[in-house]
Amino acid sequence: MIFSKKIQDLALEAESALGAQYKHIDEVAFRNTQKVMEAFRTHRVSDACFQSTSGYGYDDRGREVLEEVWADVMGAEAAVVRHTIISGTHALSTGLFGILRPGDVMYSVAGKPYDTLEEVIGISGTPGNGSLKDFGVDYEQTDLKEDGTFNFAEIEDKLCTLGSRAKMVFVQRSKGYLNRKTLSVDEIGELVKFVKNISPETYVVVDNCYGEFVEEKEPTAVGADLIIGSLIKNPGGGMAETGGYLAGTRRAVELVSYRMTSVGIGAEAGATLGQNKSMFKGLFYAPHTVAQALKTAHLAAYMFEKLGYVVEPRWNEERHDIIQSVIMGTPEGLCAFCRGIQAGSPVDAYVTPEPWAMPGYGDQVIMAAGTFVQGSSIELSADGPLRAPYTAFFQGGLTYESGRIGILSAVASVLGE
Repeated sequence: MIFSKKIQDLALEAESALGAQYKHIDEVAFRNTQKVMEAFRTHRVSDACFQSTSGYGYDDRGREVLEEVWADVMGAEAAVVRHTIISGTHALSTGLFGILRPGDVMYSVAGKPYDTLEEVIGISGTPGNGSLKDFGVDYEQTDLKEDGTFNFAEIEDKLCTLGSRAKMVFVQRSKGYLNRKTLSVDEIGELVKFVKNISPETYVVVDNCYGEFVEEKEPTAVGADLIIGSLIKNPGGGMAETGGYLAGTRRAVELVSYRMTSVGIGAEAGATLGQNKSMFKGLFYAPHTVAQALKTAHLAAYMFEKLGYVVEPRWNEERHDIIQSVIMGTPEGLCAFCRGIQAGSPVDAYVTPEPWAMPGYGDQVIMAAGTFVQGSSIELSADGPLRAPYTAFFQGGLTYESGRIGILSAVASVLGE
């Protein structure tokens, strides 16, 4: 692709300004890689761990070692990591149904969860489809304050009012499709302490999607009972073909494993069908791949801010996930951004994305995803719902070089070049 001198000069200006940010990203990636490699060594990862099993998959050494490694890396007591979990939403649904029971309350303290959870919870959708609401689980919500911090006063009031019914405090770490700041691990740690002082038996559950390896620790390392994510986002490193994970306390993971398979079997079975190697390799690559995505996001923030768009986070701000939002202001602007990302992708670059009524979403959504793994969010991708203020949510980039090309392509598309 050939870009105008104006666009190329702006990219060079951005990279000159971003030296300190890029250095910090590399330092975090190095320390996270050390953590991963130490876990591999401790649990004796070997070629034997990459072998396939079929049928019930009992005594699958690779699966067992992978889950032990995953728990260590995440600062958790236990984990389930399976290729049979098809998405982040599937992993989250497994976690919610695994812990919550009739009469319990799911209390979301960072505003509304991601759009695809609405039908799972019962906020929207057809009654009788099997939502949490259908099973007698109630839902309560407290929004973040205007400055993006937890509303501790309201949370305390709600927890005291709900009492033992407050089985779960749910936190979405990333912004999802909301125009808000992403929560840091330290902020989540502060929340965990606050909740446990009031209601020690309440499970604190974190939607960790897009946040893994951005910082040097995960929410489980600061007391969260359960974190949940997708392997075609950060922790799969661009190598995992599919899958998801849940990590946390032994009891929380035991409960969700019973939902994942069946009560009495839990995590003891599950054939890996040759997928172990890609999941091990993905975890090994993940800190580096996340660093590439973060550098790409910083570049996007700088360039679009210089072009007059409102971005979050700004180019010189600390990041807690890989998502970069750019408020385009119009449907046309949002579509132009996504079409530029698609044109600058390695796969399906010739395709023109169009908005459509995607299952699980309340608005039409436009998605650009020229990815090797369908729907992979750690690869170069962008999407957004067609609703005001028409925000493009950008993430990923397996390599900084390819991510840079994607951003330059998006800029050219928005400028009409």
